[in-house]
Amino acid sequence: MASSSLLSGAVDVLTAFDADHTEWRLSDLSRHLGVPTSTLHEQLLALVETGLLVRVARGRYRLGWRLLKLSSALYGSLPWYAPAHAAMERVARAAHRLAFLCVLDAASGRVLCIARSVQGRDGPPVAGELDFELPAHATASGKLLLAHAGQPLPRPAVTFTPSTVTDAGTWAAQAQAIRAEGYAVTADEWAAGTASLAVPVRGADGGVLAALGVSLPTRHLREREALLRALQDAADAVSWELGYRAVTTGRLRGAS
Repeated sequence: MASSSLLSGAVDVLTAFDADHTEWRLSDLSRHLGVPTSTLHEQLLALVETGLLVRVARGRYRLGWRLLKLSSALYGSLPWYAPAHAAMERVARAAHRLAFLCVLDAASGRVLCIARSVQGRDGPPVAGELDFELPAHATASGKLLLAHAGQPLPRPAVTFTPSTVTDAGTWAAQAQAIRAEGYAVTADEWAAGTASLAVPVRGADGGVLAALGVSLPTRHLREREALLRALQDAADAVSWELGYRAVTTGRLRGAS
């Protein structure tokens, strides 16, 4: 079995790939990870042998097709993913905003953006548009998921802007309001000029499976009520399909 250090190294290599880095040269990846080229080369060869990476040219690597198989298996194991993804696409088309689905990794407390849609979006890019991991305490999806999980602020709670919530008492009050009102909203908390809204997608037992949200320039929060209703309608439809029957309780109080 691979040692924990070898496994950790492999994870670091794989997570270095993203929308901005679909291909890495050995030397560049070595500098990025701070790993000697000799050590990194061995890790890359092992990942190529497993099919998780593919060597496309001398010293250049891309993600392998086996990852697609693994991701398909993951999404196939989540019965809520397909309807939630379809709902996200509808919201993006109707609202002309960046829409996304996020989940809370209970083991680590991290908020992960597992899908996003830019279909029909108007306006310039917004903060975190390509990020896989989101700051839980500075985004609407993160706050929504933390609040419903009954989790405290992350420690340390990084201050991104003067509006970022880092005080435990302030967060406790916000979490209570999120649970009561059925949605979360942020404005200029992750980056100046960026706002976000999110509502829960619930399973048959009422548990929150994911956050369905949109991101937009803060100046466009005047559209908040219409966006919240679009999000809630979409999330309600998915939750109903999954067997949840109490979606109107406390719905969007204070949204207007």
